[in-house]
Amino acid sequence: MRLLRDILIPEPRVLLVGINPSIRSAEAGHHFASPGNPFWKLLYAARLVPIELTADDDARLVEFGLALTNLCQRATRSAAELTRDELNRGAARLTRTVRRVRPRIVAFVGLSIYQHYFGNKASAGAGPKSESIVDANVFVLPNPSGLNASFPGFKDKLVWFERLGDEMHSLDRPRR
Repeated sequence: MRLLRDILIPEPRVLLVGINPSIRSAEAGHHFASPGNPFWKLLYAARLVPIELTADDDARLVEFGLALTNLCQRATRSAAELTRDELNRGAARLTRTVRRVRPRIVAFVGLSIYQHYFGNKASAGAGPKSESIVDANVFVLPNPSGLNASFPGFKDKLVWFERLGDEMHSLDRPRR
């Protein structure tokens, strides 16, 4: 298994942050590669990308002003296998990445990542948040996994991906 490389560009519109790669993603060498994970379909359905992409196309995110990283780089069957030390190191790494690439929005793909990063200050639920990282706005997406009981269906997740799209496009408009 290999480590997945971050997909980064300077000043992305959105930096998507997963918690860590699945075993399947590490084996495939591409982000969100598990066949049952609707991440790529959600990006397209929410109009965050104008064409249908698959995990094999993950490097193309930069064409649309998007970037992608993981809080932790070690692939696991479940995020529960990550240690507190790995999560803390990942949070520090994320802060350095945000400082370096300067995204407009940091979108955590999963509430647990956001809650770990901000700790007790974290508010509940998906959507835009009052916190920022460096100068980036923060948004929380539901984890796209089919195992997510809080957002069980595609449409339950799509609402939040669409809200992220609205946030992203609002930042594209010139300020008055």
